Amino acid sequence: MMQIVKEDIQAQAIRCIETVNLLWSQTYNTDGKPDWSHILPFYDDTILFRDSIQEIKGKDEFKAMTERLTKRSSDLKMNLIHSQLLVNIVFIEWEMTIGFKKYPNSLLYGASRLTLNESGKIIEQRDYYDLWGDIFDNIPRFGKAYRRFMKKKFG
Repeated sequence: MMQIVKEDIQAQAIRCIETVNLLWSQTYNTDGKPDWSHILPFYDDTILFRDSIQEIKGKDEFKAMTERLTKRSSDLKMNLIHSQLLVNIVFIEWEMTIGFKKYPNSLLYGASRLTLNESGKIIEQRDYYDLWGDIFDNIPRFGKAYRRFMKKKFG
């Protein structure tokens, strides 16, 4: 399996889940400041990225988003819980610790779906997470009030 990962890295293509695990583990665990430089070549120039707050089209815009996130965050780490590659779809379950300058670190729970093209490049990434709930949980008194409100109105 390690031979396939080496070949993937050289070809800048994803063919096995071990390649994904290696790339993502190297992205977020560099002293709290993420580095996407090694992973960007695995994205197609036409990448479509969506998450809870934005939709981004194109590799240049995606790279700019990663740079903004790095600049805003005082600490950013990701722990991969599960990952699976099914034909050309990758699913990743993760826990992300994110720190902003004035606020305590927050733990976000989420998942990502990556779609690969025939060349093994990521052409679509969709991240799923509860941004506000997970951040609000870490603000004293406010987190409990937010959860009570959500349960009363939606649960």
